[in-house]
Amino acid sequence: MGPTIDVDDQTFRSIEFAARMGNTTAGEVVARLVAAASMPRSTSTAAGAEDAKAERQVGVYVDYEGHRTSGRYDRDTKRIDIVSGPLAGKSFKTPTGAARAVVTLYKPEVNPNRNGWSFWLLDDGSGNFLQTIRYSV
Repeated sequence: MGPTIDVDDQTFRSIEFAARMGNTTAGEVVARLVAAASMPRSTSTAAGAEDAKAERQVGVYVDYEGHRTSGRYDRDTKRIDIVSGPLAGKSFKTPTGAARAVVTLYKPEVNPNRNGWSFWLLDDGSGNFLQTIRYSV
């Protein structure tokens, strides 16, 4: 067990609740909060606003049935915009909706129900699921 921190009971309950909602640990919730707070803030200029919007967009992809589909996940709206393959140009309200579309396209004979958060991978070389940034700021 690593170092510990002291928090009041209400804060601990809030962290535990966030961990249950994110299917993760209390330590991971705290680590994500610290990482988010440590990120540099963008400026309020027009260029800064564009940079901030670009920072809120995250590249994602999935390899399904031998086909790679790439998209952009928007941290604010939770939408996925598909940028490659037959679905390019389509936008989905949720990662799950986008996942279902990919499954339906490439394997229509199976039930398309998928959890989009554990279907899409971050396109940053980490191999992490989109779920890992679901609650990050």
